[in-house]
Amino acid sequence: MPYISAKTNISITPGKETALKDKLGKAISLLPGKSEAWLMLSFEEDCQLYYKGENDDPIAYVEVKQFGSADKESYENLTAEISKILKEVLGINPENVYVNYQESSIWGWNGKNL
Repeated sequence: MPYISAKTNISITPGKETALKDKLGKAISLLPGKSEAWLMLSFEEDCQLYYKGENDDPIAYVEVKQFGSADKESYENLTAEISKILKEVLGINPENVYVNYQESSIWGWNGKNL
């Protein structure tokens, strides 16, 4: 039950949003036991984001939340893939991307907690 939220200071066309959805849907499988079948995504475009005091270049902040945990190597692989996807689809350099991971031992779904 992963959730990926991405905020960026640039616009995202419908075609690019679809490409992000598809590519992130595949990338989530880099975390053990995770798949697109349980993935929820959200995108926020044109945010007032600043990095190093500037917002002239495309930048992104990505949160990955999941039920359970993963090993450091899996997180590193997913960070690399998210950065690659954002570069390919939106032209955001990996040096302008932050990825934050949050693990949860309690996750609600379908009217109950797991």
